[in-house]
Amino acid sequence: MHDEGESPREATAPDPAPSSSGLLAEIGQLGRAVKRLFGAQLHLLAAELGLARSAVSWMLLAALAATVAGVGLGLTVLGLLGVVLAAWFGSWIWSLLTLAVLQVLFLSGSILLFRRCMHWMSLPVTRSEWNAMMRDTLRKAEAEVAAESRQDNEEEGRP
Repeated sequence: MHDEGESPREATAPDPAPSSSGLLAEIGQLGRAVKRLFGAQLHLLAAELGLARSAVSWMLLAALAATVAGVGLGLTVLGLLGVVLAAWFGSWIWSLLTLAVLQVLFLSGSILLFRRCMHWMSLPVTRSEWNAMMRDTLRKAEAEVAAESRQDNEEEGRP
C-alpha cells in the first residue's frame, strides 16, 4: 500500500506550520479583499447618493410644474366664472366684484381653518397625548437598545 521508501508515519504527518511570510501574505490578501469590498460599497453609496440627488432635483422640478399648472388652472376657472357672471349680471363690474367677494370668503375660510388646526394642536389633551406618545417611543427605543446589548453580551459569553 505504501511506497517502500515512505514510512507510514511520514505519510500521515501534518504539513509543517506556514512560515511567517505566508501569514503576512494572507493578511495582505485579507487587507486587499477588505479594501476591495469597502471600495465597492463606497462606490455603490456614491452612486445611490447621486441618484437621490438627481431624484430630488426632478421632484422639485415636478412640484414647480404642478404649481404652475395649478395656478394656470385656477386663473382659467376664475376667468370662465367671470365670463359666466358677466353674462348673468350683464355687467363686468358686478361679475368682478362677485369674484373678489368669493376669493375673500375662500381666503377667510382657509385662515380660520388654519387657526382652528393650530388651536387643536395647542389643546392640553393634544399636548398630553403628544407627550405620552413621545414617552412611549423613548421607552421602546431604550428597551430595544437594552435587548440588543443583552444579546451582544450573551453572544460574547458575558453575563
